[in-house]
Amino acid sequence: MVHPPPPQCSERRKCNATGKLSFAAPSLSHSYLLPLPPSSLRDRKDNLLWRFARYKFAADEGPLPQCRPLRLAAGAPPPSPPPNPLSGEPSPYAPLSPPASPLPPPPPPPLQSLLPPSSATSPFSPPPPLSLTPLGDLSDFAILQREDMGKDYDEAIEALKKLLSEKGDLKATAAVKVEQITAELQTASSDGKPSSTVDRIKTGFTFFKKEKYEKNPALYGELAKGQSPKFMVFACSDSRVCPSHVLDFQPGEAFVVRNVANMVPPYDQAKYSGSGSAIEYAVLHLKVQEIVVIGHSACGGIKGLMTFPFDGTTSTDFIEDWVKIGLPAKAKVNSRHGGAPLPELCGHCEKEAVNVSLGNLLTYPFVREGLVNKTLSLKGGYYDFVNGAFELWGLDFGLSPPLSV
Repeated sequence: MVHPPPPQCSERRKCNATGKLSFAAPSLSHSYLLPLPPSSLRDRKDNLLWRFARYKFAADEGPLPQCRPLRLAAGAPPPSPPPNPLSGEPSPYAPLSPPASPLPPPPPPPLQSLLPPSSATSPFSPPPPLSLTPLGDLSDFAILQREDMGKDYDEAIEALKKLLSEKGDLKATAAVKVEQITAELQTASSDGKPSSTVDRIKTGFTFFKKEKYEKNPALYGELAKGQSPKFMVFACSDSRVCPSHVLDFQPGEAFVVRNVANMVPPYDQAKYSGSGSAIEYAVLHLKVQEIVVIGHSACGGIKGLMTFPFDGTTSTDFIEDWVKIGLPAKAKVNSRHGGAPLPELCGHCEKEAVNVSLGNLLTYPFVREGLVNKTLSLKGGYYDFVNGAFELWGLDFGLSPPLSV
């Protein structure tokens, strides 16, 4: 039997680059487990499944001497080992020899054998002896690569199922596992119910894109160039009082900061840098014309302000320390309406806390400068979502004329 000569190194690189390796004619009576060269391992690291043609490769058993077709027939003498491409000396690999008698087909390989090995032998280190393991007839086993499976996860799963269903020897060990993994990945929550939150986000964005984004190309084209809002709005994080929804702000119209109880803290670079940076950016860089602080009815943060004892003990990690910004409002409400029931006290404090925040804005030097230069104004607002009402008031700020005596 004539054995074809091995290809040159350039041909082997071409094979690795294109990923089109072919081995062994279908006439072979036995198949063997041959090692995959580490260079091929690196070049083919993006394969989802390692190649199965006539042979199954494993990198931990040493590199393959040459990337070449291998033809062995029962009883035929093995080919001479090729020279080492690095040194030119004969390869130290043991000669390949077929089994003396046909071997029964082995059990199906485990699922782990479908995955790439965790480490590979360096092509420049002495390789271990080459070993051959009967693998059974896999001559027509499909070669499955990630690019053949499609970009979608579902397509990839279907392609893998089809591959496994065509090979009965793998179906028993791998198909069941694939079904199990697929079922786990398709379970969106621990209770086994499909996730409705993701669907809500998808449908919400789809509606926005079709009904707003695509119908207002001029608006969103301008917003792509930058923003120049007229308003800066402090509002509560309460899900019922979105200022863009309540006041019908369009994209690019309002620079919004939301927090618990719509508080504006006083100027403090160390403690309140988050709020301070937002105010500084809005006033000095965006050049907003109005800062509006909006309170609302049935505010949970204000109710906490009115009920927390503030006696040195705390029951929360952050809330008490945050809402105590409004302690002056609580003190004023208690002094004027001390005997009123809690809901009424909270209603008064919801508005008075807005005035405290407006006063805290005056502690920022760039806000005071804007007020003096008439480039900025401050407004307070109150949204009563129970009755569907909105109030708005302003803070007058100016310098009195000098007095001479």
